[in-house]
Amino acid sequence: MEDQFEQLQRFFNACDEIVKGSYLQAESRIAEVLRSIAACPALVKLFTAVTDGYDFPAAKNAYLRAPKGRLGVAALLPAERSEVLAYVFCLLVELDAGSIRFNDFLLRYFHTDGSYTGSYTVFADRVVRPFRDIVRDCFPDFSPSGKATLLRKKRDELLGALSERLQEERARIASLDLNETDAAGGDAILSAACEAANRRDARELTALLTGYRYFLRNVRAEGISTAAIFDLAAQL
Repeated sequence: MEDQFEQLQRFFNACDEIVKGSYLQAESRIAEVLRSIAACPALVKLFTAVTDGYDFPAAKNAYLRAPKGRLGVAALLPAERSEVLAYVFCLLVELDAGSIRFNDFLLRYFHTDGSYTGSYTVFADRVVRPFRDIVRDCFPDFSPSGKATLLRKKRDELLGALSERLQEERARIASLDLNETDAAGGDAILSAACEAANRRDARELTALLTGYRYFLRNVRAEGISTAAIFDLAAQL
């Protein structure tokens, strides 16, 4: 079960994927933002508080305005930070549910060069980015100088080091005199572990390395290099 750090990190990662990502994957990433909120009691509490009694239909009338000549950016955000949270959250819910058609929404209210890609970039920067940043301010540990940020940097450094070690380990296993089945099995585990490290998925990596430890014992191939891998993994 995820702890609060992991739950919040999942939310911020999902928001980052919208801000930095492409239009083609936008709808699935909006859905992931909402799933990450539902999976985090702290975020459920936050959004329950800001949306209590919130009149979203009135907010849409106030902040979504038809541009003159049907061109240009015509979407505004509320001035109050708590209302930004309520407004954007409700907006994402309606986009995810299909109550607001995403493509029409982009071109109508975030029209730039006539493309979905250009309109999406403006939407992500002017709506999702400030929404994400306000939520981050609600959890000081996730600020650029906060404890959670420092822990995340340390974890990323560990995962980067593990990724390099695992690539070296693949070469070591390939050089051993193992039968074809054992060689393929070891490489499969290490390949999946490398992918997990590159995705910064510490949970999956730890599970794979548990299996790899048993594999090494079975083929009697433990060594100094593998001890270093397990020492790094223990710090995650």
